Amino acid sequence: MDQKENFLKNQFTWPISKKLLFLVLEDKVSDLFVCELVWERLFYTKKLSLNYWKSSELTPSYWSEKFFEAPQIISERPASIHLTRSIPKDHKQGLKEFLNFKGYKINELYPRRTRRATAVNWLIYWAIESRYNIDETNYLPKLSAPPSNPVKGHYGDPEIK
Repeated sequence: MDQKENFLKNQFTWPISKKLLFLVLEDKVSDLFVCELVWERLFYTKKLSLNYWKSSELTPSYWSEKFFEAPQIISERPASIHLTRSIPKDHKQGLKEFLNFKGYKINELYPRRTRRATAVNWLIYWAIESRYNIDETNYLPKLSAPPSNPVKGHYGDPEIK
């Protein structure tokens, strides 16, 4: 088994499930949590002593060349654009086709929400490409209520830029 296969089988903090993806869309987990879901699957590794994530030898060059440290894909527009562009055209409808997600109402559209939708779509694309089984697990993170100010996000989330 090669290093990437071993990582795929054993190293993710949270399994991806439809329920978890909807929790992201419903804003019931922090922006940082959403970033970590993506970072792990891009093979960024957490450096505990310094409390940051950096690219590894498994991180795709498309990411590691632009972002040596894991980018804040929800709060930083350039990172969100990079994530959007990394989804091939034939996978752009993952939210609709896989989750049957109808989208947000016009008064619910904020950069944070659209970037979260992008992250979920990327996770769906990643699962399909990695042959990862999105199961119906009950293993979920601690949930929080959607933020009172959806523009700013949850307590402790990075500022939206």
